[in-house]
Amino acid sequence: MSDDARFEDAREAALNLGALDADDLQVISGLAQDAVFPITEMKWQKGARRFALLLNRFRWEDGGAARHAPERVQSLLVVDGVLHVASQGLDRSDKDVVLSLLSITFEPGEDAAGHVLLTLAGDGAIRLQVEALDVTLKDVTRPYVAPSGKTPRHPD
Repeated sequence: MSDDARFEDAREAALNLGALDADDLQVISGLAQDAVFPITEMKWQKGARRFALLLNRFRWEDGGAARHAPERVQSLLVVDGVLHVASQGLDRSDKDVVLSLLSITFEPGEDAAGHVLLTLAGDGAIRLQVEALDVTLKDVTRPYVAPSGKTPRHPD
């Protein structure tokens, strides 16, 4: 005789979310908060008008955190319709730098255009001029135990 299946034993699905307005972007921003990534894992494909980051995202949505150690997952954050990229506080020549994402916001402009602002820890920022808001966040690996073994914290 086998035991009944339990909800806790189910595999949690990978995230695959899109944002076409500022409210949707707030959800993605919350889920991507405290993601870390090497500076070498960001790429702007000018011809395709696409900016992408390969993030090591903390799994804020993990309902099983009480049963296991805190987890991260590799995720792709993709912004489409990018016309221009600018950064502040980043030394692109230092290939060993690891960046930490604090938030993603949208600054509306005329019509549907505007700027997507990626705010980084340490006063860094990436500003993307976009034709319209079109952002996706997609998990691309299985979750793994966070190397620190801890949940990120923000002092008040």
